[in-house]
Amino acid sequence: MRIKVNDTVEVISGNFKGVRGTVQRVYPKRQMVVVSGVNIVKKHQKPTAAGGRSRTQGGIIEFEAPIHVSNVMLVESNSGETTRVGVRRDENNHVVRFSKKSGAKLD
Repeated sequence: MRIKVNDTVEVISGNFKGVRGTVQRVYPKRQMVVVSGVNIVKKHQKPTAAGGRSRTQGGIIEFEAPIHVSNVMLVESNSGETTRVGVRRDENNHVVRFSKKSGAKLD
């Protein structure tokens, strides 16, 4: 997967199209990412016993749900434009990500 945690991405399709945010979590097996401020959903949570006498409080919880990685595009830090991400090896044979638009290194 070419999107990493703390990357700035822009949503390119869906209800949140055009919104930018940072990647908080990455789920590589499911090909999904959690982006801050995007895809906020509400969950109705029942109060549950958490062992002993303490209980977790119930109510309506809002949180960011994961979205598919194909619906986001990386934003270059220096130009602020969206770009596709490529992978190549440098002179020390290490894998590095690069911008397909400008050719600059991303890592």
